[in-house]
Amino acid sequence: MKPLDGIKVIDLSRILSGPYCTMVLADFGAEVIKIESPKGDDTRGWGPPFVGEESAYFLSVNRNKKSMVINLKTEEGRSVLLDLVKEADVVVENFRPGTLKRLKIDYETLKSVNPTIILASISGYGQTGPYTHKPGYDVIAQGMGGITSVTGEPGQPPVKVGFSIADIGTGMWAIVGIQSALLARQHTGKGQWIDVSLLDTIISWQTYLAGNYFASGKNPQPQGGAHPNIVPYQLFDSSDGYFNIAVGNEGLWEKFCIALGEPILAVNPKYKTNQHRLENREELIDYLQSIFSTKPSKYWISLFEEAGLPCGPVLSFEEIFKDPHVLAREQLVELEHPRAGKVKMTGIPIKLSETPGAITSPPPILGEHTIEILRDTLHLTEGKIASLIESGAISPMKETKTYL
Repeated sequence: MKPLDGIKVIDLSRILSGPYCTMVLADFGAEVIKIESPKGDDTRGWGPPFVGEESAYFLSVNRNKKSMVINLKTEEGRSVLLDLVKEADVVVENFRPGTLKRLKIDYETLKSVNPTIILASISGYGQTGPYTHKPGYDVIAQGMGGITSVTGEPGQPPVKVGFSIADIGTGMWAIVGIQSALLARQHTGKGQWIDVSLLDTIISWQTYLAGNYFASGKNPQPQGGAHPNIVPYQLFDSSDGYFNIAVGNEGLWEKFCIALGEPILAVNPKYKTNQHRLENREELIDYLQSIFSTKPSKYWISLFEEAGLPCGPVLSFEEIFKDPHVLAREQLVELEHPRAGKVKMTGIPIKLSETPGAITSPPPILGEHTIEILRDTLHLTEGKIASLIESGAISPMKETKTYL
């Protein structure tokens, strides 16, 4: 058993935030039917790199799903979708607000055919407010939500986070909303509309940075690899590369000084407490850096680990996916894809003791399950399926790619 066994999800989303959300739902047992346009999810053509003819980007967030091609601009295609919604529990979409209404598949329409349906809408700015008309992209949300202004080195230009944190994070919030709505439905018997946005996601994560601003009235500034409230808690450069050390309390500070061979630092009035260390941050960090630059990172990490201090290397992706702990946690998995062959991807990060998730099928080929879903879910006759194909409302799997 998986926790979402029996839950059917209609996935109208594309690119990253929605597909990430539905991939996690599928990992935990939901049946996810990915509805694609005849051209397919845009990311099917995003590359290089490709694995065989398949985009590495698309492969990374679409496992455990079925692909069905429906032309939602046709009345017949819209009718097929609404028939699927009647059998579904959840619909996920990440179009710009207003698009579903133009397609005549907005929440009120979906609710009219299935009062228990849960619609999760992911957008740049949400379904309300003066910015709903604007297109939403990860890099824009990072800038408007404050992450860009506090990322990077002091005195240098602002920097975005190195991956699409707003997209992935909003997909995660959508999962939380969907699971909450499913629980609520058990009590009320009703579905509901979930509204999550990239901008809200970034702002909600500001936590202590926003708290610092509310308390002081001062805009947080970029700290590079450092922490605005704790010292030392940051990256240091050794003789052969960077490593992290996190001295999060006074007990750790004392252990740190002893391990470093500098016990006098622990009682120095300028550094005795975290408040003192914050006040004298620059002087202390310069001194510590002068020590750390004399030996390689492995030396310092080994020294601090023996002392029970939180520390760690800065790994490349090659090093990450060879790390024995990462492998033991099954964060690297391999699947056989019908066209791409063996495909590697990241694993499931949530470990459940009784009802664990599972990766059971590779990302689907465009339209791979169209006929199967029409036949087995909607119980359409061969004649009706042939009619839908002829009208252009639906498309079966093609032998060659059609999405580049």
